[in-house]
Amino acid sequence: MVVVLLSGSINHINAQATKANVPTLKLNNGMEMPQLGIGTFAISYADAKMACLEAFRNGFRHVDCATAYRVEGAVGEAMKESGIPREEFFITSKLWVSDYADGKTLQSIDTILKRFQTDYIDLLYIHQPIGDYINAWKEMEKAVASGKVRALGISNFDASDERFHAIVDSMQIKPVALQIECHPYAQRNDIREKVKPYGIIIECWYPLGHGDEGLLSDPVIKTIADAHGKSIVQIILRWHIQEGFSVIPGSKNPAHIRENINIFDFALSDEEMTTMRSLNKDKRFFNMTLEQLDRMASRRF
Repeated sequence: MVVVLLSGSINHINAQATKANVPTLKLNNGMEMPQLGIGTFAISYADAKMACLEAFRNGFRHVDCATAYRVEGAVGEAMKESGIPREEFFITSKLWVSDYADGKTLQSIDTILKRFQTDYIDLLYIHQPIGDYINAWKEMEKAVASGKVRALGISNFDASDERFHAIVDSMQIKPVALQIECHPYAQRNDIREKVKPYGIIIECWYPLGHGDEGLLSDPVIKTIADAHGKSIVQIILRWHIQEGFSVIPGSKNPAHIRENINIFDFALSDEEMTTMRSLNKDKRFFNMTLEQLDRMASRRF
């Protein structure tokens, strides 16, 4: 790692020395996306900036964000202060329902760009399948045409088969990714089969079960971890990678951030992957119903 202190007290990160060998996934529009990213959910503005800078030092280039997280500006500041060229980053965000209510989608995208201090977003999601998401998507397609957004995705559209198909089967631009809760205790095999015909990748939030003590101390996973000299967390993240998911663990702890990316110097065997798959129990940690989501439509950020 090389850190150089430049004028203005900005820490620029030597990109060539720190860019990790993170594999990429080819999206259905031909773009390449780093398979591993850092999430920014449920942390403060200051912590998000610190976490991103630490992640960039250790080779992360994919950042998952959302307007509802209120840290887009922190991500933008970290990108700028890192000194890493914009083209190395893969930056995603998500539109909340208040961002596209009353035809405000394009205006909201411009606001997100200002927060990120960039002129394009790599991947923009509809955050929830609520509100006027159909017209929002059509406006998002205009943002793709203008070059302000490179790819579109859907988040939490596993909540409604009808709303999933309303986007996937009816819109001009198809989603490249579906973000859902997914981890060894909830492997979401039905959703994985549903998206296959469309070439949609699964991106996993709560990949560590939202810190569930049972998952993070699972004796079966620990046996595999001990065999590789790795932690349970690293085995879980490696499982995600080998399953072909995109995975976005979040942390504000520098040691955990470094641990999360140190998963590319080993591989799980076919037998170990089979063992990991046997842990599925369809146990989710976020269980809001579609009706509850619909009631969130009036909430603004």
